[in-house]
Amino acid sequence: MTAWPRLSLVLLMALALGGCDDAPHFTAAEPGEALSGGAATVSRSDRNAFALPSGNLSPVRRLDFSVGNSFFRSPWVIAPSTTTARDGLGPLFNTNACQNCHIRDGRGHPPEPGADNAVSMLVRLSIPDDPMHGQRLQQLGLTPEPVYGMQLQDMAIPGVPPEGKVRVEYDSLTLHFRDGTPIQLRRPTLQITRLGYGPMHPQTRASARIAPPMIGLGLLEAIPEAAILANVNAGDKNGTGITGTPNWVWDEARQKTVLGRFGWKASQPSVKQQNAHALAGDMGLTSHLKPADDCTASQAACLQAPSGKGPDGEPEVSDNILRLLTFYTRNLGVPTRRDVGDPQVLQGKSLFFKAGCQQCHTPQFTTAADAQEPELANQVIRPYTDLLLHDMGEGLGDNLSEFQATGQQWRTPPLWGIGLTQSVSGHTQFLHDGRARNLMEAVLWHGGEALPAQRQVLAFDAEQRAALLAFLNSL
Repeated sequence: MTAWPRLSLVLLMALALGGCDDAPHFTAAEPGEALSGGAATVSRSDRNAFALPSGNLSPVRRLDFSVGNSFFRSPWVIAPSTTTARDGLGPLFNTNACQNCHIRDGRGHPPEPGADNAVSMLVRLSIPDDPMHGQRLQQLGLTPEPVYGMQLQDMAIPGVPPEGKVRVEYDSLTLHFRDGTPIQLRRPTLQITRLGYGPMHPQTRASARIAPPMIGLGLLEAIPEAAILANVNAGDKNGTGITGTPNWVWDEARQKTVLGRFGWKASQPSVKQQNAHALAGDMGLTSHLKPADDCTASQAACLQAPSGKGPDGEPEVSDNILRLLTFYTRNLGVPTRRDVGDPQVLQGKSLFFKAGCQQCHTPQFTTAADAQEPELANQVIRPYTDLLLHDMGEGLGDNLSEFQATGQQWRTPPLWGIGLTQSVSGHTQFLHDGRARNLMEAVLWHGGEALPAQRQVLAFDAEQRAALLAFLNSL
């Protein structure tokens, strides 16, 4: 079994009262359970619940947060421009502002039928790895498509052809709960059309990825590496079927391989590097950490387009702007939980453990004393993730590997704030490609290591299913 964090007194009592069932039976909320982000938790549950600074951020430090917020929300423009601090968009891009993907700092979604652009969903591209490119693979984690690079950009500045258009179509898959209740899952098919630079490599792999929520990133970054690795279960030595594994990725600032934490396959090691890659891939903006955009040698118009770099080759995103963006994204507070002591929520929590969901969605960690930001240090947090990779089965597989992550492996996503998705982002579309239209569909797409949990949920009756959803929506 995956290692659990130190159990609270209430949880120990619940375990003792659990009867013959091996899973704990929760009868009361744990002390501090509502404070998912520790002292950094924020008290808001409306459409702006994900947009607040860490609850313990001082007024002086909130000034940097506000400036970083302005760069996150405001559109970047095409160079040359009089707005020199925000020019250099493109030549190829997916959007012109971070906020367009992370809607109110929340979750993106697949394109609607007939939409011109995917906007808050990107498409990662690769081809089978070539062992001759050992150092390149070590640093990129995959082999880019030769003409279109690592990411498809469906927008471009005037005079430059966009790389293509993205459409998602769905068919249906019907499952039945044990009581006979049917539920329809939708299975996506990704289509890339109107290619701007000729055909793709015949073995191209494409993976749709919606933008994840931005809350609590600095807290996740502050979890000690040893605490994450303590949950590794290589070779399923505990006989649970759960084999959480770390992704070891390239840290561009430190020039070495380190533990990955961010992205759908844990392919980024830090908030700063995640931001630099998003600026380059999503908006075509260079920085010292990521000095090149995604133009390839086959894209002459892209290479010849004007840039926003300074006269001495300074990148389009200055070190100070990247610092402010990183400060902002590290310090977006996690909202307080709702109804943690409600009997139905507690029943749902017990069922969550009964199904074994906590084996990957680890409830609790304590952040390190030397966190990047002092407000994030020594906090007891409840993110419900282990930040490790798990095989989720063929149904969720995308056939695209990144560093050590295989085509069927995904990082366990944090569950904190998931019950506020509708309020913040205006939809309830979940999983890496947004295929699940609600939380129950997301649960039932779990396969691979999570197949026993999925089967347990299919055995729940209507009352138990309602309780499980009440617990998830309280997070």
